[in-house]
Amino acid sequence: MVNLGVELSGLKLDNPIIPASGTFGYGHDFAELYDINILGSFSFKGTTKYARFGNPTPRIAECESGMINSVGLQNPGVDSVISDELPLLKKYFNKKVIANVGGFSIDEYVYTCEKLDYEEQVGIIEVNISCPNVHGGGMSFGTNASDAAKVTESVKKVTTKPVYIKLSPNVTDITEIAKACESAGADGISLINTLLGMRINLNKKRPVIANKMGGFSGKAIFPIALRMVYQVYEAVSVPIMGMGGVSCAEDVIEMMLAGATAVQIGAANLIDPYVCRDIINNLPDTMKKYDIQSLNKIIGGAH
Repeated sequence: MVNLGVELSGLKLDNPIIPASGTFGYGHDFAELYDINILGSFSFKGTTKYARFGNPTPRIAECESGMINSVGLQNPGVDSVISDELPLLKKYFNKKVIANVGGFSIDEYVYTCEKLDYEEQVGIIEVNISCPNVHGGGMSFGTNASDAAKVTESVKKVTTKPVYIKLSPNVTDITEIAKACESAGADGISLINTLLGMRINLNKKRPVIANKMGGFSGKAIFPIALRMVYQVYEAVSVPIMGMGGVSCAEDVIEMMLAGATAVQIGAANLIDPYVCRDIINNLPDTMKKYDIQSLNKIIGGAH
């Protein structure tokens, strides 16, 4: 019998499959389709200090092998998440969740992380310093090692739970940012967030997205994500949650061989809402196919 279990900073998961933030909401809609307790965990919708409507529409553009989004961290704000979303979530998900946090200043990150740290249902805090869809925050913190370290250090001062920093691929050297976060106290690294991309409407001869550019995700970015996970695994000693273009059990195993302890599924959820369930169900047979007895033992195995 194969073993799918992994552990992230003391949080034991039945399997490494985690729907990525922004593609799974707070789990309500997916819980109507299947028992989401099959998941290792899930990262809920990016949460900020205040409620946000997000960017103007249109904010989605389809691509041949993926999609571009510029949603802009639309969410009800941390107080509403704590008072409304988490109590509802507890009714259909009996495991710890990952709280994804966005911000536009260090003070905002600190405020939101400190509030969520008190919540029993939160197992890990994932700090997103890599969103390419907002101005005056998000990716601006994740493209500079010093700024990334400042956010990490500030958040760690007000939290007791493991803090994972979600990094941007839109940088020259991903390892420099990862090492700065580790040195500042990060318990783990999440990567990669979306690449910056755009589409142009040929009839209107204008960008498709109102924000002009947005985050490119989907199967096309998998080789880039895999490369960055591989590089960061060699640069840091903390666990990695790998993501970017993952859409099948084979991709999960590749990610783990590159160095990921857990694997997040993003854009694939928007194409097939059952994809995470199906990947979990397919993993045992895929493991047997490649003579793998335990997923925990293959982490970083390609190095």
